Amino acid sequence: MRSHFKFSLSDMLRQHRRWEKTIAKAVKVTRKALVSTVSTKPSASKPAAKPRSVAKPAAGLQEVKAFGSNPGRLRMFRYVPAGLPKKSPLVVVLHGCHQTAEAYDRGSGWSTLARERGFAVVYAEQKRSNNGNLCFNWFRPSNVTRDRGEVMSIRQMVAKMVSAHGIDRKRVFVTGLSAGGAMAAAMLATYPDVFRGGGVIAGLPYGAARDVHRALAAMKSSPERAGQEWGDLVRAASPVTRDFPTVSIWHGTKDHTVSLSNADALLQQWLDVHGLETAAYTQSDVDGHIRRVWKDASGKVAVELYLIDGMGHGTPLKPRPASRVKADTPGPYMLDAGISSSMHLATAWGLKKPQLLSALKQAAE
Repeated sequence: MRSHFKFSLSDMLRQHRRWEKTIAKAVKVTRKALVSTVSTKPSASKPAAKPRSVAKPAAGLQEVKAFGSNPGRLRMFRYVPAGLPKKSPLVVVLHGCHQTAEAYDRGSGWSTLARERGFAVVYAEQKRSNNGNLCFNWFRPSNVTRDRGEVMSIRQMVAKMVSAHGIDRKRVFVTGLSAGGAMAAAMLATYPDVFRGGGVIAGLPYGAARDVHRALAAMKSSPERAGQEWGDLVRAASPVTRDFPTVSIWHGTKDHTVSLSNADALLQQWLDVHGLETAAYTQSDVDGHIRRVWKDASGKVAVELYLIDGMGHGTPLKPRPASRVKADTPGPYMLDAGISSSMHLATAWGLKKPQLLSALKQAAE
């Protein structure tokens, strides 16, 4: 019988292989489009004529000029991923001395994590008119007393984010480096009703100093106090009497700017606040560094300590491969230690990449 086909069998096989490649490419493009639609498409049940500011994309940190009375005269910067839904978490980040919000974000990668995992970020930035070295004034009572000074300004930034972006009040966290770490400790002490958890990196305990002279002395060696004395300083800082935030303490073992003794003082302070015994911890190795964990009666982590072996003064980073979106970028006081404090803090706080979105993205790659 004579064949009615115009092409030979080999021609048909070649054409079939070309179609397979075309279909595979189309599937990849469709998956990427689906990911984009899931993250940016507004709800069909609501009118799209007047989108909320929460839906606006953010190319980088954006300054917010008006956020309250701002008694501490700080600057506010925010990063809100495009299409961030209501009831999303918030992380407040406080830079160290000689740093800016942008520089700390570039090094720590918090905005990158926010975009990947679906939360908002606020940076408080110090002004040189307040402190010549751009340090937060963690040692001045006027700036670390509840509803006064710099702590009040940072509290107002949180309130602004809650009202403007529908942030989940029960999932607000704070972290900082050095002077920013000491200020993070002050925020946890003065507003334990606002923050669910905090990360203090190369910082000092709340109440370690009350003026510049004693601040410099405390940086060299933390004041000697019993755990209860340290705990009393936190308990006296706010009207809250229970449900204190979780605390994660990070410190380099070779830090010659802020003595390692401050990590121990911070530990004693928050163990006393949570009513935990110093010796009641479990220890593990994380990326080559020591992690000690203290759990509460329910079995949840209340306090943890990371001792970064051989690291000096700075935020510990673990830079990503060049093929991936940049985060954890080394720089001044941003140190490649083979461990990412930002990543571990985000994970500990439950700020994880949505499983469906992650699966779709991986399938599209």
